[in-house]
Amino acid sequence: MTATNKASNSAMNSVLSTLRVLEEVAGRQPIGVSELSRVMGIPKSSVQRCLVTLQEAGWLRIVDPARSRWGVTMKALTVGLRGAGEEDLREIARPVIKRLAAETNETVHFGLRDGDDLVVILREDSTHAVRVFIEVGRRLPLRATSAGVAILARLDPAEADEVLKREVRDFDEKLPSVREVRKEIARAAERGYAVNMSDWFRPHVASLGAAVTNGAGLPIAAITLSVPEMRFAASKEKALARLVMAGAEEIGELIAAA
Repeated sequence: MTATNKASNSAMNSVLSTLRVLEEVAGRQPIGVSELSRVMGIPKSSVQRCLVTLQEAGWLRIVDPARSRWGVTMKALTVGLRGAGEEDLREIARPVIKRLAAETNETVHFGLRDGDDLVVILREDSTHAVRVFIEVGRRLPLRATSAGVAILARLDPAEADEVLKREVRDFDEKLPSVREVRKEIARAAERGYAVNMSDWFRPHVASLGAAVTNGAGLPIAAITLSVPEMRFAASKEKALARLVMAGAEEIGELIAAA
């Protein structure tokens, strides 16, 4: 075997080992170096190199600093969901979205997290003449909507902070200040849903958003119930929020089982 072939085989083995580490972390997270070394049958030093490589590439992160345990990032989760295809995700979510819209007779949106944004991939309209409309395919900053804030509330605080630090570009509608968003994130984390009362993005609209999480508890999408402000009764907020949260939980279970 030539030196070139040996180098090529070594590089291929390194790539395969790195991919195996990614797969093991995804299936066993959170997990430490020692456990990975044991289940994979490779030295700790090799596992550590693979982990650092995947961390630098944005696929893995330390989720438990105290015990140096690793987990996947939203990059890995997003790619996995995209691989399943948006149409598959629509079909999974559609029955729940249709039922929620029928129960409330208000418009319901389903959006998928993509980095710092939420992409609307499904909408079920209210039958009222006056209703809320956001086109399917619209990309919105997470901080601009109740759905996005609900997602931020379920993220690791350090990751949410990184999202809020980054500049929002190419968005002309009104955005809340970072201070306002942080307050609503705290409220959403406590009650399980986020509220936007005509303050951001769309005037005269009240919306309730709840995050859809995967089996590891990481937010990957969200449901929004959007109501014209003139039709929204504060006394019904908690009842509506329970429906939205139940729908989000159901979709998360369906995605995990797919």
